[in-house]
Amino acid sequence: MIRIDAVWLAVQPIDMRAGADRLLASVVQVFGAAQAHHGYLFANARSTRIKLLVHDGFGVWCAARRLHKGSFEWPSGATTGTAAGTTAGTAPITLTRDQFDALVLGLPWQRLEQLRAITRM
Repeated sequence: MIRIDAVWLAVQPIDMRAGADRLLASVVQVFGAAQAHHGYLFANARSTRIKLLVHDGFGVWCAARRLHKGSFEWPSGATTGTAAGTTAGTAPITLTRDQFDALVLGLPWQRLEQLRAITRM
């Protein structure tokens, strides 16, 4: 398995025709370098497709996933900015392992803590 210590979420949509080299260029442009064992997650404008770029310390891996119905829960409200997880005036978005697992399944990852407890019947 590929070890992933941190996952960074790209807020701005990206063209899904982008390959590993173009995604890597976006990461380097924003962060200055792609860190080993970090994953960088990108989505298209409709949030129906995602790509994950992971630097494993020797090279990069690129994985893709798409939903046939519905869309991935993706942050909105980004106005201007760059591709790999940061916009002007906002901090990069990092995901926990649970949030990442929920996101790639198409679940509401931003509300995981609220969903852990039943408060009304």
